[in-house]
Amino acid sequence: MTTTATPVKSSVMAAVQERLAPLDRRFDPYSWLWALLVTFIASALRLINIRHPNQEIFDEVYYANDAYDMLTHLVEWDEKNNSPGYVVHPPLGKWMIAFGIKAFGYDTLGWRIGAAVAGILSVLMITRIARRLFGSTVLGCAAGLLMTFDGAHFVLSRSALLDIFLMFFILAAFGALLLDRDQRRRRWAMFIASGGDPAKRGRSHRPPFAVPWWRLASAALLGCATGVKWSALFVVPAFLILIVWWEIGARRTAGVREPVIDTILDELGWLVLFPVIIIGVYLATWTGWFLSDTGYFRHWTRDTGGNEVPILGALQNLWHYHEEAFKFHNGLDATHPYQSRPWQWLLLGRPVVFFFVNTLPCGAAACSAEVVLLGTPLLWWSFIPAIVATIWFGVARRDWRAGAILLMIAFTYLPWFYFDNRTMFYFYAIPIEPFLILAVVYVLGAIMTSPRGALHDESRLMTGTVILGLFVLLVALNFAYFYPIFAGESIPTTDWSRRMWLGRLWI
Repeated sequence: MTTTATPVKSSVMAAVQERLAPLDRRFDPYSWLWALLVTFIASALRLINIRHPNQEIFDEVYYANDAYDMLTHLVEWDEKNNSPGYVVHPPLGKWMIAFGIKAFGYDTLGWRIGAAVAGILSVLMITRIARRLFGSTVLGCAAGLLMTFDGAHFVLSRSALLDIFLMFFILAAFGALLLDRDQRRRRWAMFIASGGDPAKRGRSHRPPFAVPWWRLASAALLGCATGVKWSALFVVPAFLILIVWWEIGARRTAGVREPVIDTILDELGWLVLFPVIIIGVYLATWTGWFLSDTGYFRHWTRDTGGNEVPILGALQNLWHYHEEAFKFHNGLDATHPYQSRPWQWLLLGRPVVFFFVNTLPCGAAACSAEVVLLGTPLLWWSFIPAIVATIWFGVARRDWRAGAILLMIAFTYLPWFYFDNRTMFYFYAIPIEPFLILAVVYVLGAIMTSPRGALHDESRLMTGTVILGLFVLLVALNFAYFYPIFAGESIPTTDWSRRMWLGRLWI
């Protein structure tokens, strides 16, 4: 009886280790080569002629000037009144613009290169994240190409605005947390392989203590995202949910008797530390303000007759700054010709014109040159059916990947409906885009592959691969058609008008 029980137990433990293993479980140099090729395509598109239009466009008039002033004063500056400037966004995004100005000078290349680098790196990140999520180099490259050929991502990667940096840090934080999930599950697999028995109680029947460095990195990246725009706080609950959900799942797979209680006991300290790191990194992004004596409200307590003590006084002044900025954001309801509501974003109901002139020659009697912030229509109009299909496949297959993607979409998108009366713009949607692309790729991958436990279907794989390749090709062609109004090329006005598919909604 002993000799027959041992192989059975060994096979069960092997099956558990297999379920704990990540989908992307081995280093594949060819997958990196393909990812770098996709990134090269994105780089070429975003860097070629990045100086055009060779002037400040849309909100570059604010952010490029603020970034330049921060190199001199450490804070934003009001040149007209020679006094500190009052701004309502944290400083990190402007510092990232400032680094480009420091490197290349105060011109269009200098103030746009930071956004280009963030956009290019985000293409590399989503390629690798999709590969880790789906265990497929083909699906990873598809995700990277879809982001490469998205007009909204393209335009924001060539403009000195803040939102591309916000998206970059949120996506990086998600990637770091995904690495944390794999690392934690790998520890459980190694513990079982060494003879550990998770079904027993007690700390000795758990993997040895280890610092979850990737989780802490994820928190730090969220702190950076918040240092660009406060709207990054929307996604913090999603990350905490993912941590708890994935930890419970790892313990349940490993065979822990009470995975929920076990997770709470083991992870509570890390869960508390997570927002502490976010706050600490966020405060660090205000270093320039702390080091200056000229920042707006820097000595508000002293200037209003109060006793300003060291350190705590500075924090009190910063808190007052935040109170005033929050009042501004909460009361921002002025009308704007390019404003839009959240329900319009996925429908491309109201894009934003960054630049328009009709004076550049094009070889025709009437010419138009425009930079319009508009997603590639075929891609963005696929997002809503992709969300529905992700819900369908996720429920039918009980797939944690679908749940994670949908959770990130929900927490980057739905909170904006609460602020529906506020003045909002389409570029607020860019942090949602990576997860919408992951939803599209997930659905295409589900079409290609059979559910877990089903027999491998070669014809289904072939059909799904053709559909995937065709969709990416059509998105690329759609991007190419709209490229002139993404890049500000001067074209005949008749050709420009043909690209206004939704008529006055796009004009």
